[in-house]
Amino acid sequence: MKEGKAKVFTEQELRRTLRVISKKSHAKRNTALLWCSFGLGLRAKELASLRVENVLGADDQLLEEINLSSAMTKGAKQRFVYLTNSSLTEALGSYLAERQTQEGILFNPQAALFISQKGGAFTPNTLQQLFHRLFTEAKIQGASSHSGRRTFATTLIEKGADIKAVSRLMGHSSISMTAQYVEDNPLRLKEICRKLF
Repeated sequence: MKEGKAKVFTEQELRRTLRVISKKSHAKRNTALLWCSFGLGLRAKELASLRVENVLGADDQLLEEINLSSAMTKGAKQRFVYLTNSSLTEALGSYLAERQTQEGILFNPQAALFISQKGGAFTPNTLQQLFHRLFTEAKIQGASSHSGRRTFATTLIEKGADIKAVSRLMGHSSISMTAQYVEDNPLRLKEICRKLF
């Protein structure tokens, strides 16, 4: 699917996907992955690049901000994303607690944040395949690993965030690029016109 054209989820579709994931193997990891995609607007490459040290401080507490270095992002542009949404931090904390219990050791700060079934880091491609499988199991048509990113941008705009702030969170060099990610909602457009005068 062409980038920027992936399906934008409704809240109901996101909840349905989370419900389906919760009943499958690797539920906590996949829930955390989904929240990082939809709650931070991260690309598959960025998710695959995340290390434990990007989200956990020296005190093993979740950081409030993730520094995505230029090596981790498309276009080699450093940016920050924020671990401030409670659903996101709860999912990530739950996954990390499960992983620490299973591994029985303190985390290696350089270890991949998300571990595949084989015990290694995901590649961007294997993450894209995982998202495709999860969305297929949830019976969501037209979704891809980029759906979280598009949903993130669209939801922020619908909730009143200014496009400049959304552009910065997305790591775009121009507001016009961000505008391409945002899907117009006819109900929202009608409401905007209704409140014109």
